[in-house]
Amino acid sequence: MTTTHVPVLIVGGGIGGLATALAVARSGRAVHLLEQASEFTEIGAGLQIGPNATRVLDRLGLLDQLLEVSVLPRNGVMLDAVTGEPLTVLDLGQGFRDRYGYPYVVVHRSDLLGMLVAACRAERLVHLENDRQVVEVWSDPDSAGVRCADGSTYTTDLLIGADGLRSKVRTLISNDEPVYSGFSACRGTVPMSEVRTDVAENDVVLWVGPGMHLIQYPVRRGEVYNQVAVFRNENPADFGEEMRERFSKACAPVQGHAARIARDRNWPIYDRDPLPTWISGRAVLLGDAAHPMLQYLGQGACQALEDALALGQELARHDEDVDKALVAYQDRRLPKATRCQLSARPWGEVWHSDNAAMLGLRSRVMRSRSADDYTELDWLYAAEEELAS
Repeated sequence: MTTTHVPVLIVGGGIGGLATALAVARSGRAVHLLEQASEFTEIGAGLQIGPNATRVLDRLGLLDQLLEVSVLPRNGVMLDAVTGEPLTVLDLGQGFRDRYGYPYVVVHRSDLLGMLVAACRAERLVHLENDRQVVEVWSDPDSAGVRCADGSTYTTDLLIGADGLRSKVRTLISNDEPVYSGFSACRGTVPMSEVRTDVAENDVVLWVGPGMHLIQYPVRRGEVYNQVAVFRNENPADFGEEMRERFSKACAPVQGHAARIARDRNWPIYDRDPLPTWISGRAVLLGDAAHPMLQYLGQGACQALEDALALGQELARHDEDVDKALVAYQDRRLPKATRCQLSARPWGEVWHSDNAAMLGLRSRVMRSRSADDYTELDWLYAAEEELAS
């Protein structure tokens, strides 16, 4: 089998890997990306893109395309899944956009992935390769490489692991295992014409209750309604009955929506404990390979996009010194991504609590905030330069 040398090698062709290929190519480096699947696809349907990530997509030249196929929700609405009562509203309108400079967008995952694939294929410095399953990785201070299942080998000056939760590149840094959260998700979409709901169709709607939640929002220009039911699931291999049991305690609207979500497949939800470093020799991690997180902040893909832009910028800034670029990238990104990982866990506990005292406190705090109170979101959504000032 052949051995191929490339200046920059990315393992993983999801949203993070493709955005990184684009950002690194914009730094003037040729990039080779390996994806194990035969084509570029995304599992799941809906994706929430906060202003921290729409900012990244603007800087990559993709925001206008994104806005053509997405929805700008008016509000984020949280309701009690058992009583149906409103808990709080987050105004995502003009005041929100003025504060952070960019909008909050909901989009179909495959639409965003398709844009990234097309942009990479149009970039002369990016080469995309499918059907390449990486089975071995190595890294030292001066170079790195991978071997694929078909025997093909690639050596590189910089190896970027964007290969997700069960990252092969991560094994260069840690032998830790994914941590099961105790929850699973079932996902589905319905045509907007079939949606019957008491809340505004262009809102992001979150119903929270003991051991379960349901999130809903439109995608694809408002033509399709995305729904995700998440529930405590002790045995992911046998999830159907447990989902029915959890949602049987919900109010009628939630039960009705949940009943329309297909139960032929579930997605057990995992994260990992934060790492102290993402660097091993000439290998570096980003996205879920570096910091897989629970979904409660809606930041998995957003943090991967932030990683991509930061790595591209630092490689451009430290053009002759890859090692300095990697350290600068890690210094910029590790603290915030780690905070997201650690913040998401207790936030999920608040959503799913069945403790009466916790529920009373949650309702009191949520109902006391105003819809345009964004103070708790600045660390997440504000531009780096604004947070540093």
